[in-house]
Amino acid sequence: MSATKDTVLVVDDDNRIRQMVSIFLRGNGFDVLEAADGQTALDVFYKNSNRIDLILLDVMLPRRDGLSVLAELRAASMVPVILVTAKDEEYDQLAGFRAGADDYVSKPFSPSVLLARINSVIRRTSMKNRNDKIECGPMVINNLSKNVRIEDKTIALTQKEFDLIHYLVSNKGLVLSRDQILNAVWSYDYNGDPRTVDTHIKQLRAKLGVMSKCIKTIHGTGYMFGVDEDEFNKN
Repeated sequence: MSATKDTVLVVDDDNRIRQMVSIFLRGNGFDVLEAADGQTALDVFYKNSNRIDLILLDVMLPRRDGLSVLAELRAASMVPVILVTAKDEEYDQLAGFRAGADDYVSKPFSPSVLLARINSVIRRTSMKNRNDKIECGPMVINNLSKNVRIEDKTIALTQKEFDLIHYLVSNKGLVLSRDQILNAVWSYDYNGDPRTVDTHIKQLRAKLGVMSKCIKTIHGTGYMFGVDEDEFNKN
């Protein structure tokens, strides 16, 4: 983590949950601001927009609901937003992605998973933490030249395949749903079958050789990129 602490605005009308999350984040090195309703969240953001790195935003809020708050935020800023939804509220998740959310977590959530999501979104969206190259085992992803090399051989990928492998590797170790992948890689401009993710994953695996097994299918959910570094360092 950088010398300057990242600041998270936690927005939830449930005092117990808001305080629990705030204490947990402070214990993990974050500065935290809080709001208990949608209008207060906007007020706090406008007063502190220069130092807020991410907003954790509950969907069900008094005064202004989360999706309404997100819509106003996106008209003024690209601050990363993670939506918090009740379990199985798929409509809110999809509407949130279309409105510009960067990720979502469902209640009840694991604090460690929440922390991983927050760190991943901040890492992915912050220019100060963005790497031109990502090395993963024998694979090197060059974000400037938009190419992928495995064992010193350039792999021919389409733009969408490159964007997909870049997103998976940037979120290494996290389970990503098809909706999350569609939002990040296709930005919901794609209006066809969501199974296009599966098609592109299949194409990627066919091209990645020794790295293909690192794209793991999580049954009923989506995909996860995982690497056993020791396996590639044996020789």
